[in-house]
Amino acid sequence: MPTKPETSTPPSATGADTIVDVRDLAVHFGLRGSTFARLFGRDAGTVKAVDGVNLTLRRGEVVGLVGESGSGKSTLGRALLGLAPATGGSITFEGQDLAQLSNRNLRDLRRHIQMVFQDPNAALNPAMTIEEAVGDALRVHGMRSADERRVKVVEALERVGLSPVELFLEKYPRDLSGGQKQRVVIARAIITDPSVLVADEPISMLDMSVRAKILQLMLDLKQDLGLTYVYITHDLASAKYFCDRIAIMYLGRIVEIGPTEEIFAHPRHPYTKALLKAIPDPDPSRNMPRDLPRGEIPDAAAPPLGCAFHPRCPEATSTCGWESRDLRTLVEAHWTRRTPEEYAAEQSVVGDIDHFDTPSKSTTLGRQGAGEARAFLDRVRAEVPDDPIWTGVEDISDEGSGVRIRFHDGVDPALRRAGGVEVACVLYPESGTDAASAG
Repeated sequence: MPTKPETSTPPSATGADTIVDVRDLAVHFGLRGSTFARLFGRDAGTVKAVDGVNLTLRRGEVVGLVGESGSGKSTLGRALLGLAPATGGSITFEGQDLAQLSNRNLRDLRRHIQMVFQDPNAALNPAMTIEEAVGDALRVHGMRSADERRVKVVEALERVGLSPVELFLEKYPRDLSGGQKQRVVIARAIITDPSVLVADEPISMLDMSVRAKILQLMLDLKQDLGLTYVYITHDLASAKYFCDRIAIMYLGRIVEIGPTEEIFAHPRHPYTKALLKAIPDPDPSRNMPRDLPRGEIPDAAAPPLGCAFHPRCPEATSTCGWESRDLRTLVEAHWTRRTPEEYAAEQSVVGDIDHFDTPSKSTTLGRQGAGEARAFLDRVRAEVPDDPIWTGVEDISDEGSGVRIRFHDGVDPALRRAGGVEVACVLYPESGTDAASAG
């Protein structure tokens, strides 16, 4: 892994120091649903890929967007180029709001914000030579002279370490290795002299032997060309060496952001802690506790109530937003430990639990009497007495032939200052006012 060069602390996000300013950004995608539903105008739902993100990018720094697949980090990166249109909020680049630009002006702006895509095989046209692929951006932006384009292409290829250049100009992507193709993609990105590079998992498709070299190349380009990076990755280990600040994303939101050193030394959010524990340890003699989050990342079309991470959080409290779907998860886990006969007997007592799928702060359980329903809940709780869901149960009362379970009102925490970072978690109560931004 390359060693990140010494840099001073990035200046405050004010005035000329700010190159990109994202305010309350939302990128939502409507679900199509069935033909029958569309015919009658029924809403099929919305995927909130990015949901109210604030982020300030300072000139010359590297900000990492880190999270699992489905966290919204790639959508946020694409939104910075206008490739994923914003449905709310604003993205300002050097004083220009991307949402207010025409398609032509947006294309012109992309000279200054470029993207390095994850898969170099998909990013390069197999029918174009390397010279054509790298120089095509210049043609699109009005450079008609082939001789002028060739001069710029040669310069870009030399900068990314593809020399002697003559050996590469007439080759096709199929003739190059994975690392060489990614260098070509980087050359194409820098040929328009951009200010900002959005690098979307730029090393994840490469062999381990060349990942460090590509990261070192990107660091060298940052120093030589004065680039500002948005580095998108699920790999905290590479982000540690490459980024000045790290923003942890979960289900379309930033849940923690701060200097890299602070994130690694003193992680606050339970999700950040889990990601750090998941980093592989190269020493096989050390048995590190993992304590990984249970379950999978939730559906962005129907996010949990309250804090989106609470169903998987080992540190969840009573006010994190417990709901009917959480109870269903617990009941079904209990039934996986029953024999078929025991399951059949309990299911006849409990009845249908499909209504648990409708997010609600209260729900009913049971169809043969309140006593039987309470006894069933006692058996479930006895198996997992320390599960945090029980702290969220406010009241269990008799209702009809069963019981009604009510949960405490949940809190959807905003980012607020906690030491050297900003974190969105009820474990760090608001002091004063919520943080106005993630800058």
